[in-house]
Amino acid sequence: MIEISHLGKHYGQFRAVADVSFTLSPGEVLGFLGPNGAGKSTTMKMITGFLRPSEGSVKIRGLDMWKDTLAAQSHIGYLPEGAPAYEEMSVGGFLAFIAEARGYSGADREARVEAACRAMSLGEVVNQKIETLSKGFKRRVGLAQAILHDPDVLILDEPTDGLDPNQKHQVREMIRGLSRDKIVIISTHILEEVSAVCNRVIVLTAGRIVADTTPAELLALSAYHGAVSLELSDPSRCGEVAARLEQLDGVERVSISESESQAAEITVFPLGHQAGLVERVLGAINELDAEPASLHVEKGRLDEVFRTLTVEEAQ
Repeated sequence: MIEISHLGKHYGQFRAVADVSFTLSPGEVLGFLGPNGAGKSTTMKMITGFLRPSEGSVKIRGLDMWKDTLAAQSHIGYLPEGAPAYEEMSVGGFLAFIAEARGYSGADREARVEAACRAMSLGEVVNQKIETLSKGFKRRVGLAQAILHDPDVLILDEPTDGLDPNQKHQVREMIRGLSRDKIVIISTHILEEVSAVCNRVIVLTAGRIVADTTPAELLALSAYHGAVSLELSDPSRCGEVAARLEQLDGVERVSISESESQAAEITVFPLGHQAGLVERVLGAINELDAEPASLHVEKGRLDEVFRTLTVEEAQ
């Protein structure tokens, strides 16, 4: 449904985006991930037809974005970064205005506004001015205007940036609901967004794609994938326990660091894909009569993979 081919954008000698290509099908929720300045928003603007590329092409349902612009854009719902809106307008008034801009009028316009408000749970604020709303509700208004015309493609630029945890959860639940029969592209620098709502990830740095994979496969690139992390009830024994764990078969190395709870955390890194590592770790701890306060097998750490991909490629 979406075909991006060799997309690029440059300003003089500066290349903001270079040779970006990918395709997407219905049901895919793509996390477009990268550090600030990686070219994410520039790419989103080119996909939506807001910004003309220096080279390459964008096709939406076979329609060329620059030969059939309005027809291609009719299939897209777009939430720009920050969810901009006319803040002096009421929620209902703003959505009615967007519906009219989309070509709806009369009963059809009212039905579209009501459906969007219902989908985004905006009933309680429909008559309020947008400037009086919380950030969470403003994002809902932004999502509502993006889905008014029931588009096949949703492009959301930093949809949860700046929201509190409860607001993020609400917006993500709404995105999950919308993604069942649509293509959704979420541009973000928030790592938790990827594992929370996406089933595909593209990592962009310095305007180039450095990874195109699933969240699970991205986690598998982590040095922590399959590692065993534990905290001891008696932190004073960390050195002794770590030394014993380093002697186990199939262990590459052992590290001691401060955990989120500010206790000392021991991490046992496997040598390759080792089965049964957690059992061997538990056996060694029992031999030493050391009691673990917590123990878990790591799925991987996105922040470490992200840092490796983006920093090394940028250099």
